[in-house]
Amino acid sequence: MSKRMISKIIIEARERGKAKNKINHHHKIFSNKGKIKSQHMLLLGFVSLLWVLFRTGTKHTRIVYPCQRAALANSVFMLQISIPSAIIGLFMGSKRFLEQKGKILAMIVLLGSTIVISVPFWDSLPTVGAINPNQEVRLVLNPRNATVFPASNVYVVNGRGYASVSILINLMGIHGLLFYKSATTGPNMGPTGLIATDDVVLIKINEEWSERGGTNTDVLKELIQAIVAHPDGFVGEIVVADNGQWQGNMDWPQSNAENISQSTQDVVNMFSSRYRVSTYTWMPIRMIRVQEYSTGDMMDGYLRIIPPDPVTGIYVTYPKFQTAYGTKISYKNGIWNGATYENRLKVINLPVLKSHQSYGVTASLKHYMGVQSEQTAGGLGNGHYTVGNGGMGTLFVQTRYPTLNIIDAVWVNANPPPESLSGPYTPYGRATRTNAILASTDPVALDYWAAKHVLVQAASIIGYNDTHTLDPDSSNSSGVIGEAFGVWLNRTKNVIVNAGYQATTNENRMNVYVHVRSPTVPGDINNDSKTDGKDIALAAKAYGTSPGNPRWDPRVDVNLDQKADGKDISFIAKYFGQH
Repeated sequence: MSKRMISKIIIEARERGKAKNKINHHHKIFSNKGKIKSQHMLLLGFVSLLWVLFRTGTKHTRIVYPCQRAALANSVFMLQISIPSAIIGLFMGSKRFLEQKGKILAMIVLLGSTIVISVPFWDSLPTVGAINPNQEVRLVLNPRNATVFPASNVYVVNGRGYASVSILINLMGIHGLLFYKSATTGPNMGPTGLIATDDVVLIKINEEWSERGGTNTDVLKELIQAIVAHPDGFVGEIVVADNGQWQGNMDWPQSNAENISQSTQDVVNMFSSRYRVSTYTWMPIRMIRVQEYSTGDMMDGYLRIIPPDPVTGIYVTYPKFQTAYGTKISYKNGIWNGATYENRLKVINLPVLKSHQSYGVTASLKHYMGVQSEQTAGGLGNGHYTVGNGGMGTLFVQTRYPTLNIIDAVWVNANPPPESLSGPYTPYGRATRTNAILASTDPVALDYWAAKHVLVQAASIIGYNDTHTLDPDSSNSSGVIGEAFGVWLNRTKNVIVNAGYQATTNENRMNVYVHVRSPTVPGDINNDSKTDGKDIALAAKAYGTSPGNPRWDPRVDVNLDQKADGKDISFIAKYFGQH
């Protein structure tokens, strides 16, 4: 080999060495930058997690608050990125990483760490005390007659395929509470009825929560259909409204319904081409302080009554707004016609039944939080902190007392506080199907009975032994952030009674009317656990009859309209063959 060739080889080797050193240098810089970024992400992730833990404190159920949930999501995201990177970095420092086994081990660690720090992983772990909240349960709901008077009436329909607003209205009508106000007397109608043909009906729903935390849109649809089906013809208006305070949406993509894509706005759109039906969310106006229409102030916003109530300490606030059809509504004073207020405003209070981490139970009373403007959400009132004092009672009697309260208990959150699955946030996996709808003009009696006989019973069925935070007879405040449900329920009752309304927490003062059909086999009117020719034969035998006829069979009257007709037979035939 010549000297020239040897020199050429040496030069080429030197050049390759320089190139390799340059690559290693750039790789080192890149690795250091990646290491710094990874360290920053890891630090930010832990800071976010510490903030969540600090804000949640000893009350772990606060984790469902929107701000906590957002911070938790941020920390999970950053930790998901940084922790696997840090682990891989440790392996990179080892020569064994270059070996095949090291690579496989690194991949396993990467995958495992990503899974372990993910929210779905923790949500999938079994909850202590609960067998499975996400199931359908069969309740035992018994009627009762009051023995002490004056008494409140509670109406209950229960069973898959039977728990509907139309059957509820028929049950109410049979027992004297007529839904339709009319000069003509007939089924569910008469001069003492609730809803007149030209009324403006405000349906107060829950828009704050998606999934099972919000009002059932199937129930809402049935209620709107019942109103516009007024036997004298409906020429009034319906507005579906709420103030979600911290969050809210009339068009949640995941809603509480059989078809979970059916939102509140979707339901309203089904009727708005033929009737004056609209939605209004009060959340955007919760910070706007206004005066009444009678003063000349035409702006949408909230009024605040000063001073605060001397008993409960609540600053009463209520909305004043104009609907999509130009109707001017004062929640307290009624419909403004340009010169005076008309008493045509009827409020139907439509909550969903669920546990509540702060106050035990959300039903008719706690649901009125969505009427006022909450200062902790940037509003004008302090209702959230006065619930324990009976503040919702003050809000009821100083704004507008509901014409009717209807509790949606088709799906409930029966996980009692302080369980982490307790409400108000209720995703699909935390809800229990109970197939019930309840109503009363007395919100206190309704909440008492629904909590004791639906919520507590459902909680027991799905596996909880300690249900005291849901129990209206309990004064034990352990397990909730605020006051015990039994305590604040009675304080609220006292406020309402002192204002002259009928309200009770004494079951001896309650008439409870229950209409129950099998939730597992609809159409099974002879109760033999199947819908077959025997049921059709019973219906055919009673066809065309009404109470008083020798052939009348009340089992056939599945829709409680006091007659056995084609509607009943059609319903039974629909489920023929089921068992």
